[in-house]
Amino acid sequence: MSELNKNNTRIHAFRDDALGELDATGVAEGIAKGEISAAEAVEAAIDRIERIDPLLHVVAARDYERARKQAQDPPQGPFGGVPTMIKDDIDVAGLPTRNGSEALQNVAPAKKDSAFTRQFLAQGPIILGKSRLPEFGLIPSGEFQNEPPVHNPWRPGYSSGGSSAGSAVMVATGALSIAHGEDGGGSIRIPAACCGVVGLKVTRNRLINAEVGRFLPVNIVYEGVLTRTVRDTANFLAAAENYYHNPRLKPVGKVEGPGRRRLRIGVIIDSITDQPTDAATRSAVEQAARLLEQLGHRVEPAVIPLDHEFISDFVTYYGGLSLAIARLGPVLFGRGFEAARLNDMSKSLARMGRERLRKLPGAALRLRRTRQTFARFFENLDILLSPSVGTTPPPLGWLDPHVPYDELIERFINFMSFTPANNASGSPAISLPLGHSTDDLPIGIHLMAAEGDERTLLELSFELEAAQPWRRIQDRE
Repeated sequence: MSELNKNNTRIHAFRDDALGELDATGVAEGIAKGEISAAEAVEAAIDRIERIDPLLHVVAARDYERARKQAQDPPQGPFGGVPTMIKDDIDVAGLPTRNGSEALQNVAPAKKDSAFTRQFLAQGPIILGKSRLPEFGLIPSGEFQNEPPVHNPWRPGYSSGGSSAGSAVMVATGALSIAHGEDGGGSIRIPAACCGVVGLKVTRNRLINAEVGRFLPVNIVYEGVLTRTVRDTANFLAAAENYYHNPRLKPVGKVEGPGRRRLRIGVIIDSITDQPTDAATRSAVEQAARLLEQLGHRVEPAVIPLDHEFISDFVTYYGGLSLAIARLGPVLFGRGFEAARLNDMSKSLARMGRERLRKLPGAALRLRRTRQTFARFFENLDILLSPSVGTTPPPLGWLDPHVPYDELIERFINFMSFTPANNASGSPAISLPLGHSTDDLPIGIHLMAAEGDERTLLELSFELEAAQPWRRIQDRE
């Protein structure tokens, strides 16, 4: 099967080059041992990206020449010399930050790296450019008003999820082994689920926040990475903590494998939206629950402690954020911001935010209270198992910003029905690529833990990865 044959489903970039089938840890080890050079790794990644981008549309901005120069004397660190990309919603010095929006096409390049960019760069990766996301990350699919969508590499023509779509696709295809993501309602975990990779959302304030988080009444935005292996995610988090450790949180430390403790695991399959989870996703969660039982864990039904009011509050909060973008764009993003060029969905969300403005303080207060709600919930459970999203990845167009607002908002509520609870509560969660549908689309399994307990999540993820290795896009169908 041709790796770039769009009519033959899967598209990937794995080949016999310096990167091979290595994960980020493996690439870093190869560079450290002199088995490959950082320059070779960078050239291989550039070649791979340029092979897939014309078909999958993943790149927002290229910075190849600077990367090539840096590779001649690569930075040190646990991911020293490993090629990566930053999602186009945080600053990288010398590159514009366009947030996937036509409203920001004329902004000036950033003068300095964002605080999280510096935390990531301290680990030694080399940035090749920036990855695509839907406008301001407001739609859970890499779809745009006037530009081509980000395609799912397992089945082009289907959604790659969002908003960290470009990063997830580059990792899934092998173009990169690790890439930055940001999660404001599931935006790391949703594309991880759709593209068959690993996506962790950490505890609130575990990592350095994006600058926008300082101004939010409830910070729902979290930085992180997408990877193909649990060890890459664990190694990233350990190294990030070596750069900055929040004194209010117990360090996660270096997690290197499964834990010995058997856990009490609750299972929910249907969300609070009243929209039943589809059959393929339901089956994947049930299989994961059986696997956990076989591994000796105690698995039991659970009921998530949220209701329809949470959905309304979260949508109201999104509307408030959209209103702030529309009204304060020049202040937030610079003089190049053009509100008239926002897409239909962003404008509709901003109108809804204006209509619900009086409800926003109450909604924010209730969202803040979910922290206490989840703390009580996890007094009797170690882990909560659920789907990552409510359905398998939908066809492109289903979550397109051209869809009428009332229809589109209902669709994305039902699709991203499991992930926002962790953004509001601040608790950690991870999506693992344990499932697949009969038509070859990945299905993510979502694991949630108590605030600060990433260690248990990672230990269980190591155990599941060993017990049921993920399906690989480069293997024969």
